[in-house]
Amino acid sequence: MAHEDIDRIAGDTGFSGVVRIDRAGEVEFEKAYGFAHRAHRVPTTVDTRFGIASGGKGFTALTVLSLVREGALTLGTTARSLLGDDLPLIAGDVTVEHLLTHTSGIGDYLDEEGDWEADDYVISDVHRLTTTEAFLPLLDGHPAKFGAGERFGYCNGGYVVLALLAERASGRGYHDLVRDRVLDPFGLTRTGFLRSDELPGDAAVGYLDGVDRTNVFHLPVLANGDGGIYTTAGDMTKFWRALFASGYADEAVRPRHDVPEESLRYGLGFWLHRTGDTVLLAGYDAGQSFKSTHDPHTGTTATVLSNTAPGAWPIARAIR
Repeated sequence: MAHEDIDRIAGDTGFSGVVRIDRAGEVEFEKAYGFAHRAHRVPTTVDTRFGIASGGKGFTALTVLSLVREGALTLGTTARSLLGDDLPLIAGDVTVEHLLTHTSGIGDYLDEEGDWEADDYVISDVHRLTTTEAFLPLLDGHPAKFGAGERFGYCNGGYVVLALLAERASGRGYHDLVRDRVLDPFGLTRTGFLRSDELPGDAAVGYLDGVDRTNVFHLPVLANGDGGIYTTAGDMTKFWRALFASGYADEAVRPRHDVPEESLRYGLGFWLHRTGDTVLLAGYDAGQSFKSTHDPHTGTTATVLSNTAPGAWPIARAIR
């Protein structure tokens, strides 16, 4: 895709965010558009940090795999063995692997098949959601949709349950686990969990589609296992390189399920091209949209970050 085409699409759609393309270790294209903070007219820069919504599931998956590697968990560990009396509607045969692959069948607090839009107010008491344990009331009371292992059914709540299992197996908080086991080893100095009500000056404020209203009342004030970590385009390039040098890639990106409705496959926390080896993370939420793809054979990475819900998709579709 010609670079002028990216500029044209950005202009036509009013894109606000960052686009970066790397090939074989060289930055081919990197450019920022729009405002990180509209009221104060703070321009986006290539180093601006953006929330990546469900893109954070890859970080959760790698954290869990690190615990599997050291024996604190196994892929066959049942959720019930660590949940005790909590979340009684999660069946006894649901395992870590089921949760990682979206085949657990558990009911979802944020059901992707439900009748809601990204900009709806779908979560109450978002200001209280600062810890994984705080999500328990939100995760509770949702009947199973199907039996464990029966099929693929994308489940946000399953990744918060994974964060909870990781905490209970390790005795460490989820945010600390991700920092110690993924962010620091991968050298991701610009990636982390930021409170939406006290964002630093280098982080983009998320905006609802078509208005200047922020997303502060729409999402957990502090992201958890199902997504919302903040990062930069440059750190995503580092992330992919580190992943494929870490020894986790063979397990994380091995195809587990075809997902024909998305024209993709799924591994453990990562989407995969339907026939090739390209791996991707993507996310879409109120005030956040993101897609990052990596071809391990050519070393090509393309990342699009935006601080509006649909903002990343026109450009991401064009450069895939």
